This record gives sequence, C-alpha cells and structure tokens, in this order.
Amino acid sequence: MLIEGENLEVLRVLQKSYYGKIKMIYIDPPYNTGNDSFVYPDDYSETLDEYQKRTGEKNEAGFLNKQSLWKKNSKESGRYHSAWLSMMYPRLYLARNLLRDDGVIFISIDDNEQSNLKLLCDEVFGGENFVACLIWHKRYAASNDAKGIPSMHDYILAYQKSENFNRILLPRTDKQDSLYKYDSHDGKGLWRSDNLTVKTVSESYLYEIENPNTGNKFAPTKGRCWLTNENKMNEWIADGRVFFGKNGSGAPQLKRYLNEVQQGVIPTTYWSYDEVGHTDGARKELKTIFSGSAPFDNPKPTGLLKKAFQIACGSEEIILDFFAGSGTTAQAVMELNLEDGGNRQCICVQMPEILEETSEAYKAGYRTIADITRARIEKVIAKLKTEQPEKTQDLACANFTLAPSNFKVWRGDVADAEALRDQLEIFQSAEKTPSTLRRTQSSGQTADTQTAMLAELLLKNGLGALGVHAITRPLTVAGVTVHRVLLNNDQTLWLCFEPYTSALKDEIVNTKPAQVILLNSCFVGAKADEQLSNLQLELAGLEIGLLVI
Repeated sequence: MLIEGENLEVLRVLQKSYYGKIKMIYIDPPYNTGNDSFVYPDDYSETLDEYQKRTGEKNEAGFLNKQSLWKKNSKESGRYHSAWLSMMYPRLYLARNLLRDDGVIFISIDDNEQSNLKLLCDEVFGGENFVACLIWHKRYAASNDAKGIPSMHDYILAYQKSENFNRILLPRTDKQDSLYKYDSHDGKGLWRSDNLTVKTVSESYLYEIENPNTGNKFAPTKGRCWLTNENKMNEWIADGRVFFGKNGSGAPQLKRYLNEVQQGVIPTTYWSYDEVGHTDGARKELKTIFSGSAPFDNPKPTGLLKKAFQIACGSEEIILDFFAGSGTTAQAVMELNLEDGGNRQCICVQMPEILEETSEAYKAGYRTIADITRARIEKVIAKLKTEQPEKTQDLACANFTLAPSNFKVWRGDVADAEALRDQLEIFQSAEKTPSTLRRTQSSGQTADTQTAMLAELLLKNGLGALGVHAITRPLTVAGVTVHRVLLNNDQTLWLCFEPYTSALKDEIVNTKPAQVILLNSCFVGAKADEQLSNLQLELAGLEIGLLVI
C-alpha cells in the first residue's frame, strides 16, 4: 500500500487501524546534511489542514509549495539539530504506537545525527530497548578528490518495542554449507573437520588419544588440552566422530556434521557491501528499473533491506516505511516474498515533495518524489509478473492520497441549546457534500467520492486496506450502489451511501452480511425516521450489525 501525504498526518490517520499491528518499521529519513529539505510544523497539535491554512503551504494545483514547506535546514542555523529532532520526535512517537509488542524499528542514519538520534530513540522507545547500532559499509572505494577522511559507512539504529522482540537467524549461504564436503557414508550426512583442542587448560582434559586402528597415540599440543574428558572422547571415537586423517595416521580431529549445526547464521553489527550491496549498486539497480535513468539520489540497495527484514520479521508480517523515497522497501518486500515464499505486506508513505525543474526526474516527467515512488512500485510489479507469473497473480499495490475528511466534525465546545440544535440540524447529513453522493449519469465524481468515503470509514472502524481480505467492485443492488468488503474472519461488510429503499432491506435480509454501514442521509422523505427504526429492529433480530453515520 502506498500513501501519498505528509507522513506526520498519515501516521495519525493510521493509529486506529494499525495500532499495535506493525511488526517492523524501516525508515531512511533525511540525514540532516545541510542540504535536506523537510517539514517541521511549529505546533504539532495542529491538523494538516489547519497548518496549511495558516502557512499557505499549497499552491493552486493542490501541490505543496517547494519554496515554503520544504525548508532547507542549513548548518548555519542556530536550530540546526533542534529543527531536525523536532521533525523526527512526533513521527517516532506515533510510530511506536503502531509497533506490535514484539515489533522493532530500524532507522538508517549517518554521522550528522547518529548520536542525537540515539538519545532521541532512548527517550521514545526506552534505552533498555536499544537492540544494536549496525554499521553498513556502503562504499567500496573513496573518491579520488575526497577531502579529509571520507565516510565509508552509514548506521542503522535498531530499537525494539519491548523485550518480547526476538531476532531471527539469517539463512545459511551456499558458501557456508560448502565447507561440509566430506561424507563417511555412515548415514550421518556431510561433515567438516574441526579442532579437538582448546586453549583453556584443564588437568582432567590432559591425556593421550589412541587411534584404535593403528595404535598411535596423540597428546594435545603444548598450552592446550582436549575439548572434552577421556570418557567422552572414547565415546566419540567409538561413534566414528573422530577423524584421523585420510590415511588414518594423522592427528585426531572432530567431525562437525551439517545436520547438527544451527540452521541459520547469527547476525552481527557489521554489514559489508559484498553481502548487502552498496550505494553505487543501488543507483545502478534504480537505473535498470527506470530504463537507464536514476530519478532519485542516494537510494538504498534492496539487499540491505532484505537482510533487515530477514532478521526482524517473519514471512507473514506487516512492514511500514514512512520515508519511502524511491520505494526500495516495497521492492525488497516483494522480491523477498518470492525468494522465500513469504506473504509480507508493506505500507509505504511518501510526501509529495515537488521536484526541481532542473532534476533528471523532472525532465523524465515526474513532478513529485511520490510520483517516483509510485512509478517504481508499478514497474517492479510489472517486471515480477512477467518473470514469475505463476507466483505473482495476487501481487498488487493499493494507492491512496491523504485528503481532508469526507465527514463533518462535531464541535465539542458547543454549550448553549440553540447552537446545539443548529449542530444537530447540520448533522442530519454527516458527510460534507451529500449532493455528490446521489447517483447521476452526468457526474463523474460519484464513484471517486464513494471510494474515498469507503476508505475513510474502513480506517475509522479499525480495518484499513490491509485489515480486510478483499474489497469487491461496487455492485448495483436493488437500484443502489453497494460496496462489499470481505473481512479477515470471512464475514462480509456492506456499505451504501445512496437513498435507502425497502428493496435494499430485502437484499440485506436475504444475503445476511455481518454488518451494514449506511449514512443518515440515506433515509429521506417523510417516513425517514420510521424506515430507520424498522430497519434497526429487523436487522437486530437477525444479528446483523447496523452502523448509521
């Protein structure tokens, strides 16, 4: 799922539907190098609409103004670090709410803010929940004209939601398994030789080992002792676990069988470019996707994110990235699912920052960074469907744009009776523009408005796009448009935004969905209240839930 919008507001919108449901968050925020552009509202209690009205941050076309909203945080500014931290703090705070109790967040960063970010994360997530500071060797060579001491690495800070997080072992590689190349044909499988001595000397582990076939005896080398006591060693010899060389006359070694080793690799804090990729390779990867051009600066390699996902989450989890950039997270999730048969889902959020007209991306036809994100996801999906059609039948991305609510907001500050009566009268229609919801052949807005209301009501009812199995195409039932949603418990939810009829009630009674959502304005005419009361009573008797907005 890709959501285009200011990520602080998007995180607020996601709170109800995805509270405590996200297994992993990965973000690659602006590094605060002095050249980054980012937004940091002065008052985080404001809504996005209020903030933009106050500051005039939108142009006539509805795009965010580059010259005002996307402020360059210059290093000469007295609030250089403070401005960046003020931008990050509320986003991390809201992100923490979305994490599952066993969830984790990975944050890419460099030396400009690494130390400050760690302190901030200690405050938001708790210092006791620090997992690791990973080092990614991002370049394989320094530029010839580099000044000073060039940086060759970035960091990834990892914080868990609680102690319930458990890291996962990385898959073993063919190179690691290739060391197990011997087979004694004893039914125990492949093995490799290993040292039988250790440095820590124990008197009970100092003895001679006798080769039962040749009678030759071997003592441990000076300063070392055998791995175990004499009784256990004799059991190993009798069991064929001690190897005396190809001709049977060599020094004893232990057989380490492949089927007995830990089936995975313990991750460490150092990630080299030869195993996860580097910045140059990431740019080439993007060029391949966009047929020769790279419309985004400094993308992350998919290999880097795949490794993070393998460590942090299983194959059936939800991953969130609210600084989506070029869309590397979405590509990494889709490719990893195909590689290991997983069914991970991801939510990507990208602000519609307007591109410079001189940029390569603008010349290629893209107008915002979100356009690049969407294009990359679409291109990757098309590529994977072509390459592996049998495994990608259900591969898709739902696209959303953050927009003002379709419904009126109840004023809780109303005190006097007259104002309250006025507000009740206004709320006879909860939606802002009821006239656009009537079915007309001439208006092309009806379907778009109803789809927007459907998405909003799913969010407000704690479902969200990833919280349902499927949303079917709108169906005409009894002369009105019905939106049908298949819930995760295999029950059905019906939503209708058009005038109610008794024929619609009959269809509901016959089909028996688990719940029905209607607008109060659906009930029209002199008998509107009577129709609603009768419907409530009849559906309650059939144990069909009814929610009237």
